[in-house]
Amino acid sequence: MTEKPHSIERWLTELGNPSADRDYKPGHERVRQLLSHIHNHQPGLRIRIAGTNGKGSTSTMLAAALQSCGLKVGLYTSPHILEFNERIRINGVPAETEKLQQSMQRLMPEALAAGASYFETATALALEQFALEKVDVEILEAGVGARLDATTAIPADMALITPIGLDHQAWLGDSIVAIAEEKSFVMQGCRFSITAQQSPEVSRVLDTFKPQLVTANTMNWPYLAVAGEHQHINASLAYAAVKTLRQAGLISCDLNKAKAAIADCKVPGRLEKINIGQASVWLDAAHNRHAIEAILPSLASLADPFDAILVFTREDRSLADEIALLEPYGKQVIYKSGAAGEGQSISLLHQQLAAQPNGSFLLLGSFITVAEILLDLAQRQTR
Repeated sequence: MTEKPHSIERWLTELGNPSADRDYKPGHERVRQLLSHIHNHQPGLRIRIAGTNGKGSTSTMLAAALQSCGLKVGLYTSPHILEFNERIRINGVPAETEKLQQSMQRLMPEALAAGASYFETATALALEQFALEKVDVEILEAGVGARLDATTAIPADMALITPIGLDHQAWLGDSIVAIAEEKSFVMQGCRFSITAQQSPEVSRVLDTFKPQLVTANTMNWPYLAVAGEHQHINASLAYAAVKTLRQAGLISCDLNKAKAAIADCKVPGRLEKINIGQASVWLDAAHNRHAIEAILPSLASLADPFDAILVFTREDRSLADEIALLEPYGKQVIYKSGAAGEGQSISLLHQQLAAQPNGSFLLLGSFITVAEILLDLAQRQTR
């Protein structure tokens, strides 16, 4: 009897902890070793995306825009929310489990031998799926930084940089300048480089690294399917990328169709609204000060005020200083960190719903917290 293949998640967790930067291993040697064992196909275009916040939204919007141009697009993002397959998409559809298992069965021994991390192996797995599907464009979202991130181990044609702030200081440095220097390496070897509007100190670092760097002007989008004024920055960066590629003659594209695809794009876990009975719950994976500052201008338009804002962080993070920023937007702000920051989000939300079944709530935390709430919601709906 043939043994049933392991789940992709079970295989990968043997290599490290996938939560944020806990499995980060800087360097390119292990990834390149893995890539020597996979099918090879050079796409027409490869695009890297780095930054602190907005990478996932920008990547997803850009993929939708390029797909509207008739291109076959491979998109690699992280982390996933509900299933690993979400990280690897071809024309918006998560990779097939059976195909991932076939690749992983062969790749896993090489990953173990190389000492590769979860993220490094997932990156190689994504690149093989894109090769097998012969995509026209690959979009690779960086995990941590860029200089020694797995996604920069291979050449790319274009680099996009979303807004840069403080995060992953243990790996990238304690200053915004140090972090910008690490992330600037996403542009290395790229013919085209475009950045969202940045703070002056970040701009100086990026301009030094790539003097011909282009800054995308933030457009006014009358409509975006994803909530939040900050998403106008991400949408504008994605559109600037499409426009640049078209002007260079690398793609043929109706810019109006591309713009419409960006506007209609939905991105899970970013000010995502779910209804639980008569209550309105907004979820966002904002887990650093930079992200919280980005969503603040949009909060009053969602609820004025929220009945409660619930903030969750893992044990090695703290948002205690950011609670004051949120207080004007909620009747109460409840903050849980450490062991209570991940794992108790559901019970605390249920307490709030029981007390205020018609209330409006905002939950901020990691993608793990967002996943917990969405899974609980799905289970409630099937009961």
